[in-house]
Amino acid sequence: MTHTDRTTPRSTATDLRGDGLDARIVVERGSFRLDVALAAAPGEVVALLGPNGAGKTTALRALAGLVPLSGGHLRLDGATLERTPPEARPVGVVFQDYLLFPHLSALDNVAFGPRCRGASKAEARAVAAGWLERMGLAEHAGAKPRRLSGGQAQRVALARALATRPRLLLLDEPLAALDARTRLEVRGGLRRHLDEFEAVAVLVTHDPLDAMVLADRLVVVEHGRVVQEGAPSDIARRPRTDYIAQLVGLNLYRGTAQGHTVRLDAGCSITITEDLSGPVFVAFRPSAVTLYRDRPDGSSARNLWCCQVAGLQTHGDQIRADLTGELPLAADLTTVAAAELGLHPGATVWATVKAAQTHAYPA
Repeated sequence: MTHTDRTTPRSTATDLRGDGLDARIVVERGSFRLDVALAAAPGEVVALLGPNGAGKTTALRALAGLVPLSGGHLRLDGATLERTPPEARPVGVVFQDYLLFPHLSALDNVAFGPRCRGASKAEARAVAAGWLERMGLAEHAGAKPRRLSGGQAQRVALARALATRPRLLLLDEPLAALDARTRLEVRGGLRRHLDEFEAVAVLVTHDPLDAMVLADRLVVVEHGRVVQEGAPSDIARRPRTDYIAQLVGLNLYRGTAQGHTVRLDAGCSITITEDLSGPVFVAFRPSAVTLYRDRPDGSSARNLWCCQVAGLQTHGDQIRADLTGELPLAADLTTVAAAELGLHPGATVWATVKAAQTHAYPA
């Protein structure tokens, strides 16, 4: 997966100079401890990415003031917010299920925030109408939430969050409730609105595509701590945990390099094109794996392993074979190739990968 560069340059966390978000979020609940540092400049979109239970939603709720901090700090544009109640924070939130008020029209849902900040009813409605116009929803201003499609409800929720001109926008799985077709359309619209947003945005998601498309920077959280962060393209090329490798569709191994050979922690070796020394990661795509039912005669492939088929599943327009044995790995092949090989769970196969198809980098 690749990340499309934004059309205008964005700030980075190193450009903060007192503005933007500077937080260390420590939350302790029983045996679980969340300890995540976050920094973001105005105009930057940061995605918290991680498996269920990693703590990313807890982090988002702590930023919103809905979960108290056990430690750490929270500063936004230089102001300390730890003791500021949720309703007084310059924060807008878009929840996974939108949480629109069912008895209010789209217009009055969006006007709710400005009204709470002291605007008159007429002023708040004027602001709301402007936001609905920007979202392409002017003709639905009088509709109640039950009459809106999922995509329309998401845009109303986003307009409601933006109508108060927040300095921090929090998005909790904003596309999760949408079907695949609507998700594609709304993702593009959300990207455009985030491009125009001048403050900090923090997105929580478990979907790598949402993160890659919408965010300037990814912060990957596992078991309550940050395991990797950086630009989407860098993380996609150089994953550092099995979870990230699976997200971006790579086989990933750790080992020790000596020249062009990496002795894996799993016990076998991989030949690489890079000349490295010391602890490294080695990654390659499932599509780089070639399978044979019999050991290939006269094969010059140095990366050759005997494996067993543990499972088969449809993966896009291909079949993904999960293999165990000398080197556990995933291999992608066409339906025709899978039929010709007679693949089935328990079958023995030989797997090869060319050194040129591997990518090694320091651990």
